[in-house]
Amino acid sequence: MTQITLDDLKGTHTLVGISGGISAFKTVQLVSSLVNSGADVEIVLTPNAFQFVGPASFQGLTGRKVRSDIFDCPQGERASHVELGLWADLYLIAPATATCLAKMAAGLADNLLVATYLAVDCPVLVAPAMNSRMWAHPAVQAQVAKLCEFGVEFVGPESGRMACGEPGEGRMSEPEDIYRAIVKHLAGNRQGS
Repeated sequence: MTQITLDDLKGTHTLVGISGGISAFKTVQLVSSLVNSGADVEIVLTPNAFQFVGPASFQGLTGRKVRSDIFDCPQGERASHVELGLWADLYLIAPATATCLAKMAAGLADNLLVATYLAVDCPVLVAPAMNSRMWAHPAVQAQVAKLCEFGVEFVGPESGRMACGEPGEGRMSEPEDIYRAIVKHLAGNRQGS
């Protein structure tokens, strides 16, 4: 993995949602870069994400409890998805699986990641990751088009060899490319303030 050139992101709030795909391991490096840039980072894991990454890595990097339960809400506070949605300057979902994209496009808020997506009032970046045949499927492409209509922006996917061993388009973008997309949005938000 290449070294990411860090920008000053002090005072920014980046929410990172991670769905259940093998590319989730790349998100650890990305979160490390965000934290080392001075960004405040909150993590939301879907139940399936736990099959690929554990919360300890992200808690160690961010110094914050990893969120995953839609019903985990401290007494006296707003619901977690609402609170996170108000807090975030940017919501990144990486990796975003076919299931995740379908739920987002349909507004199916059966997990904290999607419920928070529906509650944010900030830019949303999505880094898809799936087999190339899945990515090319008309159902997935229809979901991507619908999400673009909603204002969601996509980083990737890229072409290359995937975890399944097959080449093709569907590979999650590299952490440094996603990081640059985040910086572009957060810098734009600062200039607009």
